[in-house]
Amino acid sequence: METSEAQAFVNSHRDEGVAELFGITELCREFGITLRALRFYEDKGLLSPRRINGARVYTRRDRARLALILRAKAIGSPLSEIKRYLDLYGDQGEGRAQQLNYVIERTDQEIAELEKKRAKIDETLAELRVINASCRKNLQIQQSTEKK
Repeated sequence: METSEAQAFVNSHRDEGVAELFGITELCREFGITLRALRFYEDKGLLSPRRINGARVYTRRDRARLALILRAKAIGSPLSEIKRYLDLYGDQGEGRAQQLNYVIERTDQEIAELEKKRAKIDETLAELRVINASCRKNLQIQQSTEKK
């Protein structure tokens, strides 16, 4: 099926005013990604679009999954972790509690890690401030003895 035929099929299966199905070009344009990137997520098992006469057709669920994938990638999550998270949800949302528990566990870990990093940064800043103040004081002493 040619791209225009696939888009016509997608358009013919939409509810009035509500997009139920999306074509690959449409999703790529909406999310600012390439066709190759979208196919890559499919190859990794993150997305499973329907195939209608060879054309990929995406549902609202696929679209929501893509939004989650891109959001998770933006914060540095590896694809394996993203897949695990998405797979917890299940086909009918039966794993929602598991998914939420997983997110709570991962964010608790990240918060703890960032707090450790912040404490180390604060410690380093304090040391640098002491060094900086000491050097400024020594420079003033050095400059005042040179003037004499």
